Amino acid sequence: MLPENHGNWPVTPEEIVVADIGGTHARFAIATLQRGQIIRVENQIIMKSADHASLEMAWQAYGGEISRELPQDGAIAVAAPVNGDALHLTNNSWVIRPRLIREKLKMNRISLVNDFGAVGHAVALLDDDQFGHICGPDSMISEEHSITVIGPGTGLGVAHVLRTGNTYHISETEGGHIDFAPHDELEDRLLHNLRKQHGRVSVERIAAGPGLQAIYRVLAEVEGQTPKQLDDKDLWQLALGGEDRLAAAAFDRFCLCLGSFAGDMALVHGSGAVVISGGLGNRIADQLLASGFRDRFTVKGRFQSLMEQISVKQFFNEEPGLYGAAAAFLKEHAPSVS
Repeated sequence: MLPENHGNWPVTPEEIVVADIGGTHARFAIATLQRGQIIRVENQIIMKSADHASLEMAWQAYGGEISRELPQDGAIAVAAPVNGDALHLTNNSWVIRPRLIREKLKMNRISLVNDFGAVGHAVALLDDDQFGHICGPDSMISEEHSITVIGPGTGLGVAHVLRTGNTYHISETEGGHIDFAPHDELEDRLLHNLRKQHGRVSVERIAAGPGLQAIYRVLAEVEGQTPKQLDDKDLWQLALGGEDRLAAAAFDRFCLCLGSFAGDMALVHGSGAVVISGGLGNRIADQLLASGFRDRFTVKGRFQSLMEQISVKQFFNEEPGLYGAAAAFLKEHAPSVS
């Protein structure tokens, strides 16, 4: 689905810089636009944010990496709410000041979007062949009017895509920070343990990548075992390998909690489809159905029959933030009707 008034876009191709700035990595690329469509995204470079002192320095380094002068239009997806005078990213020392971006980066036009809002833009525009089926009806994403997008990763991203007429709207949310709602005694215990550490416990403490550690330690406590001292990456590898029963059980519980949360968000948004996105989301998608994900997704009391009609999809695109940043630029700078 194209942005409004796509017929008024210039016929000649134009290039923009697109960036996806996270806590650990900064991704850059050049997007080519024509007639209000994204023709291609190329010259992709991934940098470690810690290797550069600021967004401006990383921007300049990207130009050096691809050995060319950068376009003077661009779009940036950033892992932070984009309102306010200064954006602070978790695990990243950069401070991004929206009012100064055009001056600092020597840009004519710039779009700034939340990183998971950018994923929502990508979901709204990319073709159905970019999505795989996880569970529920195998319907076409392109035909859905309301879509919930969820990304378990370092955090727990949530966006809402709403199609109306010949356009779409993206709601950038902080849905991952709603309260965690336990379903059984084990999850009561998990909540109790995390409350001692954090006070209030959000879903992100459990249903994002680092949450596997918390689940694993509670299961070890229940079983009277000493948990292995592993970092998040190694624990995930152990859990997905299936050879360690305790780690595998922690992963299955993770899927249960993610299913509960995904179903809650679908109810909140009135969605016809849920899309699981992100690196971790893609990594676990094939194993979600074999877990209790679908059971927890659909068990919503009087609304179970409704939940069974909601399609759950996997988003294959490896760099949705870059594509989505370009899509956000198209939507923001669409020509007005003359």
